[in-house]
Amino acid sequence: MDQETLKRNVMSALAGVVHPHTGEDIVSAGHVHNLEVDAEGNIRFAVLLRPEDPGALVREARSAAEAVEGVSGVKVNVQLPQAGKAGPSEVSPSGRGPAAGSGGGGLRPGSVPAPTPAPGLLSEVDHVVAVSSGKGGVGKSMVATNLATALAREGLRVGLLDADIYGPNIPRMFGETRRPQVTGEKGKEMIEPLEAHGVRLMSLGFLLEDEQPAIMRGPLIAGILKQFLEQVNWGPLDVLVVDMPPGTGDAQLSLVQTIDVHGAVMVSTSQAVSTGDVRRGVKMFERVNTPVLGVVENMAGEIFGEGGAETMAREMGLPFLGRIPLDVAVRRAGDAGTPTVLSQPDSPAGLALAQVAARVFEGLRRESVTGPASGTGSPA
Repeated sequence: MDQETLKRNVMSALAGVVHPHTGEDIVSAGHVHNLEVDAEGNIRFAVLLRPEDPGALVREARSAAEAVEGVSGVKVNVQLPQAGKAGPSEVSPSGRGPAAGSGGGGLRPGSVPAPTPAPGLLSEVDHVVAVSSGKGGVGKSMVATNLATALAREGLRVGLLDADIYGPNIPRMFGETRRPQVTGEKGKEMIEPLEAHGVRLMSLGFLLEDEQPAIMRGPLIAGILKQFLEQVNWGPLDVLVVDMPPGTGDAQLSLVQTIDVHGAVMVSTSQAVSTGDVRRGVKMFERVNTPVLGVVENMAGEIFGEGGAETMAREMGLPFLGRIPLDVAVRRAGDAGTPTVLSQPDSPAGLALAQVAARVFEGLRRESVTGPASGTGSPA
């Protein structure tokens, strides 16, 4: 089969993918751009995805292309509308930028709305806890992974939402590589989370190709996070852990504007460069009326020092949740996809992480009864 014929057949298959909200096929609606076919039958194309579009469109488009006879491989690149643009009609035919004459727009200082969590969303989830950090590389995802696993090990119903869009590491840390299934009738589809080590999981990493970067601006990040909250069949949960990206940006604001977050856990090393950024993160959560359950000091030891995060917690009147020692076994556990609380439960790091989990859950229960914590130091 020649390349032009294969290209036409793929385009025809993509035209069979219908947007569940608009009823239009994704080709007519302008979602598909830059379709290329090489001599070996490898297909490459881009899908324009707006914040309000379901991420399942990308997966359905890939599946449609893969099903075409003669296709040997498919690569899909996700493209974003320009900031302030309404949709595909204002993107150039190449999909590489705004159409001629389109306006500027974009966010302005002070334009972020106040938190207004949607009532009834995640009504079957008792507690939502965000695991956050001021900067990257401090082990936030490791703490989130072991927190969720330790709680599940105690018999709780636990979910873990990987909101770290730019660095979705949860799939690797749980050793999970499958793609989630979509169930339900057209227009009411729900994504079924995967499950590993007793934890229900959802991550953008399950939807991306290996080594595919998530090149996204703020509005699309908000859209993906909203979809993971609204269109994932989490079911009844005692705790939903949310692994946040580092910093104080779009994902954090989108989360508190979409659902009630019952508490935040801040992860830091002992270094001043880390604790300084965590202080900013604490202030951000305070400004959006989210209680900070406490601070975890990770990678404590000779290399990164010890005690800095505990001192910061005391100075800010926050509980100190625990100190995780720097241990090569923690790195090996993450790479192997078996969290430390399962693979090395009796190690110093395993015991410390289990203690952190117990203190976090106690903090969540205290918040649900008494409201915001007074922050009077380390819990008993």
